[in-house]
Order: sequence, then structure tokens, then C-alpha cells
Amino acid sequence: MSSKVVVSMSNIIQLQDESELRKTLEDKVQVTGTAVKDKVQVTGTAVKDKVQVTGTAVKDQAIGSASNASPVVVIYFWADWAEQCKQVESVVDDLAKKYTKTQFFKVEAENFEDISEAYEISAVPTVILAQKAKIIGRVDGANVADIVKKVAEACAADNGIKTEPASAVKPAELQQDLNTRLKGLIERAPVMVFIKGTAAQPRCGFSKKIVGMLNEQNIKYGYFDILTDEQVRQGLKEYSDWPTYPQLYISGELVGGVDIVAEMIESGDLIGMVPAGAIAK
Repeated sequence: MSSKVVVSMSNIIQLQDESELRKTLEDKVQVTGTAVKDKVQVTGTAVKDKVQVTGTAVKDQAIGSASNASPVVVIYFWADWAEQCKQVESVVDDLAKKYTKTQFFKVEAENFEDISEAYEISAVPTVILAQKAKIIGRVDGANVADIVKKVAEACAADNGIKTEPASAVKPAELQQDLNTRLKGLIERAPVMVFIKGTAAQPRCGFSKKIVGMLNEQNIKYGYFDILTDEQVRQGLKEYSDWPTYPQLYISGELVGGVDIVAEMIESGDLIGMVPAGAIAK
């Protein structure tokens, strides 16, 4: 395996090699979490052989002195096949740009099974916030609002960023931020559909139907699972003035739901709206 590590910016690293992972755990992440410490100290074999640290080393590094301040580390577990990871990865990249003094690590969960097990990663995406031996925050799934909130709470002080109490943020400001995010989601792909579930596993009949129609038309599309983010689910209804799901957007404009899409396919109007680059050949 290549020892190359892709570094997208100075404080974010995507791990591709076990030797770099060992270095990361020993020098950066410090084998965070009681679960990791117990696995290496007591049972030890799998993690010790893979990461090449001893129980004593883990104890010395992870537990340390209570008086020694340690920066928060953000660890993002992902998988290539999980569509929701694309959404969370873009958020992690944005957070890394904002919190430049915080180290962010991307770990492909299935390539580092022992580490994923030690952190009790049962699904992706998962974001862990760790500080020495203590896991101080965790977000399972694509709950973007919660990820942003937890990272802000844990990392703002280290980065010299003053956080305002929730009461100090005006509703209008919150709405503006949500609208900006919704616009970004809608424009993520030339053809974008908001559904319940994933394209591979829709979780309602209407979502299954619209995915099927797009596939039959050989239309390439992005999607967003509204079940993973209640803020988006409720906010998009108001943003688009469309009360139900699924919702199909082409070139940033709302087309409609299942019935309208079906009618437009039958009339031939839908394919005429789709950019040439979004039609599979």
C-alpha cells in the first residue's frame, strides 16, 4: 500500500496508510477514549498489532496529566459507498477552514476496522470530538446542525473565536443562515432531488417512484435524505413554498413532486429542462 497521505489543507488529513494512522494515533489523536485505552491495555492484540503501541504507551499518552491542556481533535469516519458522507465531508471541510488551529482527521472506517471498533463506529458518517482520554462529543449520522454546534462548542476557544449564547442570535439571522444552506444544497447538482431515504433504498413509495422515473430517463442526479436533517426537512418546505416530499430541482429551480414529474416525462418537457451534462450516455 502506498504511504501517500492526501492533505487538503494544513489542518485536515485524509488517512490512506496504516503507518500514518499509527503516527496520527500516537502523536495527534493520542488514542482517545476509554474504550480504546481498555481495548489496548486489556485485550490488546488486534489494536496493538495494528497500531503498534503498548498498553503503557496508550495509558501514558491518552490519560496524561489532568492539568495539561490538550486541544480538541475532530475525527470524521466515512465510507465511499455512503452517499450521506458526501454531505458531511463538505461540512467538515468548511469547519476545518473556520477552525484552523484544530486538527481534523478523515478515517475511512472499513479500511481501519480495529480503530472503528475501538471508537464503536457502527454506522457512517460519524464525527468524534476527542480530548486526550475523553471523547467529549459524538454525532452519528448526517446531522449537520449538530456537528456544527458541537464543533463550535468544543473548538471555538482553541481558535480564539468568541461564541454567542443562543439567546444572542436573532431568529432572522438563523433563518438567513438556513436559507443560504438550503440554496447550497439545491445547487449541489444540476439535477437535485430531496427524498426520504437514499437513492438505493428509498423509504417511502413516492420517493421510490421519483427515483425510478429519473433512472428510467437516464438522468444523473444528486439527492438529499431529508430524514437525516429535520432542519432541512422543515425549512425547505417554507423556502420553496412546497409542503410535501419528494421535491425535484433542475438548475436550482423547483420542478415539483411525483405527479408533476410524471406529467412532464409523458409530455417530453422534463428531458428538455435537464442540462446535457446531466443525461447519462
